[in-house]
Amino acid sequence: MGGIQQHLFDVEAAKRRLQEGTGGYEVVHTSPGLEVGVYVLVAPEPDRQQPHEDDEVYIVLEGTGTLQVEDEEIDLVEGQAMFVAAHAEHRFTAYERLSLLVIFTRDAQG
Repeated sequence: MGGIQQHLFDVEAAKRRLQEGTGGYEVVHTSPGLEVGVYVLVAPEPDRQQPHEDDEVYIVLEGTGTLQVEDEEIDLVEGQAMFVAAHAEHRFTAYERLSLLVIFTRDAQG
C-alpha cells in the first residue's frame, strides 16, 4: 500500500496567515478522495465562490456568519459544521471575520 499514510497540518497557522491579509483559501492537505483547506472571509470582501463539483463540509473555527444555500439561510457560529452537496449554489453573508475549515470529497479515481 503506497501513498500518504498520515499528514500533520497546522490549521491555526494557515488561519493566521489568511487573517493578516484580506482572507482567502489555503489548501492544507490533499490526498486521493480528500482536500482540506482553511477559508477566511474578512468584511467587506464578499464571498465569491461558485458551486463546486464535490460535496463539502464547512466547520466554523472562529466568528459567525450566514450560509445561504440555494434559497435557505443558515446562521452559523463557532463550533458548528454544515454539509453542502456538490453543485449547490451557496455563499457566506453577514460576517465580519469568519474562519472555516473546509473538507471536500474528491473523486479518488480522478
